[in-house]
Amino acid sequence: MSASAVPPDSPSGPPPGTASRTASGTPSGDERRRRRLALVGGSLGNLVEWYDWFVYASFALYFADSFFPGSNQTTKLMNTAGIFAVGFLMRPVGGWILGRAADRHGRKSALTLTVTMMSVAALLIAVAPTYGQAGPFGAVVLLLARLLQGLSIGGEYAASATYLTEASARNRRGLGSSFQYVSMTCGQLLGLGILITLQHTLTKQQLGSWGWRIPFVLGAVFALVVFWLRRRLEETDAFKEAGAHDDSARGSLKALWEHRRQAGLVMALTLGGTVAYYTYTTYLTKYLVTSAGMNKNTATLVSFTALTVFAVLQPFAGMLSDRIGRRPLLITFAVGCTVGTYPIMTALGSASSYWSALGLSLLALVIVTGYTSINAAVKAELFPTRVRALGVALPYAVANALFGGTAEYVALWFKDAGHEKAFFWYVSGCALVSLVTYVLMPDTRNAALSRAEEEGAGEAGKAPTAAAGAAR
Repeated sequence: MSASAVPPDSPSGPPPGTASRTASGTPSGDERRRRRLALVGGSLGNLVEWYDWFVYASFALYFADSFFPGSNQTTKLMNTAGIFAVGFLMRPVGGWILGRAADRHGRKSALTLTVTMMSVAALLIAVAPTYGQAGPFGAVVLLLARLLQGLSIGGEYAASATYLTEASARNRRGLGSSFQYVSMTCGQLLGLGILITLQHTLTKQQLGSWGWRIPFVLGAVFALVVFWLRRRLEETDAFKEAGAHDDSARGSLKALWEHRRQAGLVMALTLGGTVAYYTYTTYLTKYLVTSAGMNKNTATLVSFTALTVFAVLQPFAGMLSDRIGRRPLLITFAVGCTVGTYPIMTALGSASSYWSALGLSLLALVIVTGYTSINAAVKAELFPTRVRALGVALPYAVANALFGGTAEYVALWFKDAGHEKAFFWYVSGCALVSLVTYVLMPDTRNAALSRAEEEGAGEAGKAPTAAAGAAR
């Protein structure tokens, strides 16, 4: 992929934000504080967004009976998984609308809007009537809430990935962007932690009757706190620089079409990662319960412990990518997932203890870390500022809608049809497609995301090596 040069109409003089650097070119104390605030604000908001998104899957075992009558537990879970998957169908719409907003009006405004929408969706689920109270209307409310969540999360991923990448120093973008999955995973851990707490304080009948509503109420409250925090964030220098130009095509589908090859890369490199991630996170607890025969409390504890270690690993893998490049980690993930999924999932299906299930889950999540820790940076580094958020959002959301959101449903469909192990080959096949992409694509580590980075590379005698040129 060819490098993008700084456009000739870029403003002269130092770009926004460079005044906060010292004479030696190192970041000043003010700039370091600004970057820390950006990291905290972007990450905490992302945590709450994904908490609300994942808590649906974590509590599905308890509220499935409230909305879907019948005696077949697998069918009930398929219905709730179907609504979970439908939420993904709105993610491309959210990616388009909010990605465009982030490119035209700023990353900060898009981040504030997404968390507001997620708060409303959480409240809808919290007050949704059950089948016994309102018949199928309760499931309709559940569906509408998931659609709104899908709209929100479709924009959240792009806005936070772009914001965290642009707000990080050039030589620490892998580290900075790794906090997207740290916060995503911590959001899921928060949901699982609340689930474990409720499992030990409420009876199964209470959890199934009304206890499952508690995490959604808490999610709405958390979102209000994050709304206040995100309003205090500063816009990134890269966007300020792009905002100096009167570009009516910024954030448009026309502008994205000019970078359709990069958009295709985003879809292909996302395919294997998103299927593997949802397999070993949202589906894992159900798999341990329904296939390995583990009780719900133990399965939940396995997921909680494994995800805690997984979250801790992300920054270390991000830092490693800043030293050796992005492709080695991506290729390692894809090879491990292609050849390792079948034996790992087969062994998990017969795991009889907490420790055996935990060891296998950790092995799987260590492999997945090669993708999750750096995928936000890789995608952001592929595009110029004028279309970066949309370029990350739309193709990623499409890939997630087709493959990530349906992973759990596909797994349960194979199980219901009596061919559960066919799903393992499905996951391996998706990883294989991404492996080919990783081998053929360029490494994006040295991409310049702003004029300041472009000039800094020139002063250091380096030529930009990726297609994500400065604002244009």
